[in-house]
Amino acid sequence: MSKKTHQQQLAARKAKRLAEREIERRRQRRNLAITVASVATVVVVIVGVFVVFGVGGDDKPAAGDQPTAAPENKPSSIPTAMAAAPKRATPLAAEVNCTYKKGAEPASKPVNPPADGKTKASGTSKVSLNTSIGDLQLTLDSALAPCAVKNFLSLVGQKYFDNTKCHRLTVGEGLQVLQCGDPTGGGSGGPGYSFADEVYPTLKYGRGMLAMANSGANTNGSQFFIVYGDASGLTPQYTAFGTIDEASVKLIDKVAEAGVSPQQGPQDGTPITPVEIKTATAAA
Repeated sequence: MSKKTHQQQLAARKAKRLAEREIERRRQRRNLAITVASVATVVVVIVGVFVVFGVGGDDKPAAGDQPTAAPENKPSSIPTAMAAAPKRATPLAAEVNCTYKKGAEPASKPVNPPADGKTKASGTSKVSLNTSIGDLQLTLDSALAPCAVKNFLSLVGQKYFDNTKCHRLTVGEGLQVLQCGDPTGGGSGGPGYSFADEVYPTLKYGRGMLAMANSGANTNGSQFFIVYGDASGLTPQYTAFGTIDEASVKLIDKVAEAGVSPQQGPQDGTPITPVEIKTATAAA
């Protein structure tokens, strides 16, 4: 095989790997929303790759062309710097009106929605999640998302999160999150009601942030995700409502490094190291 042909093969393989990674990143971004029974048809544009074979060659990897990246079910890298706590450029009014609408699907676990009405849009609340990997310390920020904070505290108070598993882990570039809050453990469960998004155009996600998962606009319920790494692939359509401290994020790092059991793709599924929320407690 000539040197030129060998270089062409290496370039083609690299282009193919990059194309596959980009397709996987796009698929993960689409799938961050809660899994629902009916799935819309998605058209994926596949990037074409022109592979050159040497005459009489067998296309076996040449010496030095063996993959060196981490396995696909584990993150290739995790950022270590914590993101700055999110902050609205324009503060909300002192109070906002929160409404929690009954949904078509029943609650996955008996629970009552919070009371509708005015809610204070300032102050923080501390919540501790005692889990199978250690205690995760959360700070909820009502200046960011008062209705989401009110809902989360209501669920904590009713022990909705107790004895539930974090059912989803993503490890790909642009989307590194741990998703929790579904008592069924399957990804489609919720509290039987929903509330509106509390997003804003300049919202960006990063390591250490908490946000609500959803199945479309204004469908927030009980599922939430913790950003432990790169979230550059997310657009501001998921309500951010607080942060998690650095020591807690490092516990999640270990879960991510153990890998994921693929369900929705090689980088998206159940964490190999189980994360069970034993109890959730709000500070008095």
